[in-house]
Amino acid sequence: MLSLALAVTLAQPSGADAGWKVLGPGVEYAAIQLVAKPSRGDGRLHVVRIDPAVADLTLALASARDGGTATAGTWCRREGLLVAINAGMYETDHRSNVGRLVDDAHVNQGRWNAYQSVLLFEPKSPELPAARLADRDAPGFKDLVGQYRAQVQNLRLIKGQAQSVWKANGRAWSEAAVAEDDRGRVLFLFLRTPLEMAEFIRRVVALPLGIQRAMHVEGGPEASLSICTDELQLDLMGSYETGFFLSDGNQRQWPIPNVLGVRRAAPHQRRRLRRRHARLQVPRLS
Repeated sequence: MLSLALAVTLAQPSGADAGWKVLGPGVEYAAIQLVAKPSRGDGRLHVVRIDPAVADLTLALASARDGGTATAGTWCRREGLLVAINAGMYETDHRSNVGRLVDDAHVNQGRWNAYQSVLLFEPKSPELPAARLADRDAPGFKDLVGQYRAQVQNLRLIKGQAQSVWKANGRAWSEAAVAEDDRGRVLFLFLRTPLEMAEFIRRVVALPLGIQRAMHVEGGPEASLSICTDELQLDLMGSYETGFFLSDGNQRQWPIPNVLGVRRAAPHQRRRLRRRHARLQVPRLS
């Protein structure tokens, strides 16, 4: 898990250059030392930052395929993804997302629950943003959600304008989350070191990442993030979770039914995307 991660430049959460490594057009990765002296795990926050106007978000769902659950790494390699993270917590049938999950015509979970964060992508009009992390209680949500073919509902961590919705509760876990920054980019976040969510939110909002919204996609040993490029193969897995897995000893990714990922571009598409990215002149964070 750590052999290639050690080769990636780490940064302190001080506003310094985060050492971003380009994974593909519109996709970059950095590891940030979020917890200086953790009692469990290594304290590193792994961040994949995606410009959805350049890179294509996608879903890989067991309910849409003949196969069953698989680890994030297996999903990543089997589906030709650059990156894969949990799409969300799942029901006891090991297929259905806890919140609504719709991928165009395929409905994995049709009902809405009480969760307040929804990732929207695959817009029906090219004039719309390529992806949005939306608050269900924000004005205009009902009109907005119908304009996107992919809808992934999960438990909210941060609502618009970087406002935490969590209080200290004595429960901590390894965390996988999906966030949106102040430039509309989507971030996959992974931290093995268990924190209470109120503390996790406080720390990530303080980083120079411009995070505005975030949703929880999994915790404990099921939390996963995989990177599958020619230069970097990285399979990360969570471990500790209060009341469920009271150990930092997990050393394998657990099979999961649904992942959110970034589609790997074919060689000719990579050239096209690089030209498109250059035209957009998207600024890089320092």
